[in-house]
Amino acid sequence: MQNDTFSSIKSTTIDEGLRSYMLKVYNFMAGGLCLTALAAWIVLNTPLLNAFYSITPQGMTLSGFGWLALIAPIVLVFAFGWVVNSGTPSQVKLLFWSYAALNGIGFAPIFLLYTQASLVRVFLITAGAFGALSLYGYTTKKDLSGMGSFLIMGLFGLIIASIVNIFLKSSGFDWALSIIGVGLFSAFTAYDSQMIRSFYSFADSSDIATKKALTGALKLYLDFINLFLYLLRFLGDRR
Repeated sequence: MQNDTFSSIKSTTIDEGLRSYMLKVYNFMAGGLCLTALAAWIVLNTPLLNAFYSITPQGMTLSGFGWLALIAPIVLVFAFGWVVNSGTPSQVKLLFWSYAALNGIGFAPIFLLYTQASLVRVFLITAGAFGALSLYGYTTKKDLSGMGSFLIMGLFGLIIASIVNIFLKSSGFDWALSIIGVGLFSAFTAYDSQMIRSFYSFADSSDIATKKALTGALKLYLDFINLFLYLLRFLGDRR
């Protein structure tokens, strides 16, 4: 009887801790998306636009600071794992918020390239699809861990194919890559949601739990951003 009571209390504690942990993951992710959008809006509506981009009749090109803002997020992603392992939760938070803000600078031209109505429409579609896929990954009893190696290989293949198409400039190939990208990051969303849940431990200290939540938030943030960008490529209306 005492063992049953103890098991029930332990299970309740784990469930409450897991809900709190996952809520923290989604809050960090949502905060990162909001910061990215805010940074993009600030760049577009202030003199900062001229600091990062050179606007000519032929179009918009990156300035020196623009290239720096474009490359910096790539560096931060590689540095993220090292900071998680050796840094403090505050340092991991700073890196996460910095990454989200710098992405906003890089994404600013998208707000000029596509109509506002189509941006809102595609964002809502992305949010709905992401929510459903993440919920599936969180609740399903099916083990998705075996998908990991295939998803990584698919990601590298998509990157290589995208680089090749820079030289081919094939609109048909680009359309096909967009569809593949949507499928790939849809699968990543379900997979990452399940993996993030599996990483939770009720025995974790507050610092470790925060680091895990930030790591999970970054993964879901990247899934959402990439899903949005690929959907935008064939559902967005250009100006």
